[in-house]
Amino acid sequence: MVAARVVERIAWTIGIASLAIWGGLHLHGAADARREIDRFRIAAQQGQSARPDMSLWSPKRVQAWEEAMQKGTPAALAVLRIPRIKLEVPILAGTDDYTLNRAVGLIEETAKPTERGNVGIAGHRDSFFRGLKDLKTGDTLELELTSGIERFKVAKIWIVQPEDVSVLDPTPTKALTLVTCYPFYFIGSAPQRYIVRAVPDPKHP
Repeated sequence: MVAARVVERIAWTIGIASLAIWGGLHLHGAADARREIDRFRIAAQQGQSARPDMSLWSPKRVQAWEEAMQKGTPAALAVLRIPRIKLEVPILAGTDDYTLNRAVGLIEETAKPTERGNVGIAGHRDSFFRGLKDLKTGDTLELELTSGIERFKVAKIWIVQPEDVSVLDPTPTKALTLVTCYPFYFIGSAPQRYIVRAVPDPKHP
């Protein structure tokens, strides 16, 4: 009986210690993520946002970004990273020109980055989202939230007509749906939409 109690106490001690370590790591990760998102907000407010890679951008969008960054900016909801195309961009709420000239935007009536469901994200084809043309299925996307980093894999890439809004329908599990105009180098108002669907990476839950 004494031996059993000793073993039980040891097990409880190990369990509590493990929970404490996990909690500390979780809080540390959340704090790092919060600082990362705040970095975009504070830098933008001070007019010091790191200049993104604009090698593929149209002159019009470069000028629009420069003008937009002279003004204040709302807090980022999250940060989207796509390593293959070297993209790191804050996600702001809304898809108006004021928002998309400075970042990418969360599409109204889609899930928030912190929620389960289909998170719709829009960006201009001649600025932040031009690099989507080089994505392939299996590529990695990262979503940085205040709670930490979530990783996704590109599951599907396809082209739809503008009126086909089914791409933004709710999904039973979390998904990222990136939307931009297509063709990427079309002169004038592009007639189609380029869609990238990413789902959680099972290797990095």
